[in-house]
Amino acid sequence: MKLHSVILGKGKPFLILHGFLGMSDNWKTLGKQFAEEGFEVHLIDQRNHGKSPHSDDFSYELMAEDIQEYCKEHKLENIILMGHSMGGKTAMLAATQYEGLVERLIVVDIAPKYYAPHHQQILKGLTALDDAKLSSRRDAEDLLEKYIDETGVRLFLLKNLYRKNKDLLALKMNLPVLKDKIENIGRALPDYAKYEGPVLFIKGERSNYIKDEDHESIRSHFPEVEFVSIKNAGHWVHAESPKDFFEAVIRFV
Repeated sequence: MKLHSVILGKGKPFLILHGFLGMSDNWKTLGKQFAEEGFEVHLIDQRNHGKSPHSDDFSYELMAEDIQEYCKEHKLENIILMGHSMGGKTAMLAATQYEGLVERLIVVDIAPKYYAPHHQQILKGLTALDDAKLSSRRDAEDLLEKYIDETGVRLFLLKNLYRKNKDLLALKMNLPVLKDKIENIGRALPDYAKYEGPVLFIKGERSNYIKDEDHESIRSHFPEVEFVSIKNAGHWVHAESPKDFFEAVIRFV
């Protein structure tokens, strides 16, 4: 699958993968900052998200394979690979499956364990949005507010809207498939998966996605791991504390 990406800067290849229902655009500001530090930053839309192709097939194995194919296509080696949430799971699997591809791995606020589906309310809101066939962004915001209280989450999701024609707003992501395959999002990294290179796990201090008791299982997959907790941040740690997040990443790379 030919993934859509935005490439910024010149230097060592640094690939960034967004989370579930996100897109490359979520990382534009930080991407520019990393590019200014001498990296060739690839902001990637994963399959069924953003401007990348839609497919009925959706799994971490396929998304990791997409990254390997992307690197072949762009002739990238010894990459730095960073992923947030779902993108972190893709990044973990790619690093463990494709030996020699990843030189340094950064995983943002996700552990290699199983997570039960927990996006039901968000998916209900997006389904209502999709069904409503709206033409006004303001109407879309008002509708989504009935399902999702948090302003930040609503704004994040509304980035998926695009104008299909002058009378219709539509969603960029492949919502039917993402709803159908929601169980796949929470899947654990396979027990045998191991990566021996340097790894940084970053969590938001207020997030409960990575708990202290997860450190042991993380070390079993990634023996060369470092942990960083970012103050005053939840799951969207890079958006909530961008300065501290940027500094933690730059120190590591």
